[in-house]
Amino acid sequence: MALQFDMFLDDDGQQPPKRGRGLASTRRVPVEYSEADMVQHLTETGRYRILSKLEPRAVAEVIRPEFPLRGVILDTETTGLDHRKDEIIEIGAIAFTFNAAGNIGDVTGIYSGLQQPGIPIPAEITKLTGITDEMVAGQLINTAALHNLIEPADLIIAHNAGFDRPFCEALSPIFADKAWACSNSEIQWSSRGYEGTKLGYLIGQAGYFHDGHRAADDCFALLEVLARQAEGTAETAFAELYQTSQRSRVRIFAENSPFDMKDHLKARGYRWSDGSDGRPKSWWIELPEEALDEELHYLRSEIYRWPDADPPIRRLTAFDRFKA
Repeated sequence: MALQFDMFLDDDGQQPPKRGRGLASTRRVPVEYSEADMVQHLTETGRYRILSKLEPRAVAEVIRPEFPLRGVILDTETTGLDHRKDEIIEIGAIAFTFNAAGNIGDVTGIYSGLQQPGIPIPAEITKLTGITDEMVAGQLINTAALHNLIEPADLIIAHNAGFDRPFCEALSPIFADKAWACSNSEIQWSSRGYEGTKLGYLIGQAGYFHDGHRAADDCFALLEVLARQAEGTAETAFAELYQTSQRSRVRIFAENSPFDMKDHLKARGYRWSDGSDGRPKSWWIELPEEALDEELHYLRSEIYRWPDADPPIRRLTAFDRFKA
């Protein structure tokens, strides 16, 4: 439907000066503009940036065979940050197909479910998510429906997989033996022109807005960001993520490192493990496997100062990464 657009403004967007009483005046008729015309007009002024409301993709009636691989984008809302004591109150998942080149095909299934936790939902969680105790009362996540989406998946993607995977594995064993990828940490967003990695920021820079902080909505938003090929890039963000997930990584534990070296390790990107999660009690770092020799040389020459130092090393694939 054509809409009226105010065309009484000059090209610079200002109201033209009024004519004096003694001057002849003519009445200009508003021009009917389509929505696309209005967007183009505002954009071309250089003073406006238009965001489009993200419309979720529909589940495909026919699955195209040229996309033989299966992926699932997953998001959770929880009562807190600790998977050992906090609980999932909502989970959303979108199943889709893709090929080995990282091209996304069809949406094949959607699940969104609420669950009543064993405690009242904290006020700050309700403020963040909009989920209230009344909404989850008597609700239970349908793990059978989730299984139907997860079981055929070749890859599960979460925007903070280190957070979501432990919660999901606590919910059901169907998540334990799957390959996981993190769209936050395993994509070089800055090289794609993005200035942040939070999902709300990514979707805004991609030209969309959406209803954030509900699990299924965030999944659809992430799907569109991953499918988008930014100007000047050779591949989609999902293609980069899939390739990264195929590479082996190593986790190096600087066990028994001198105490006075802790600031050096921290500055290099090492994190502290107190041993409560089954890892050695030490500083540790995770790196691409090709960086192993260089990092061992650094530890032996700068930290241990002993050429035969042999810190514990654990090799990881997408099946191991992001576990608790």
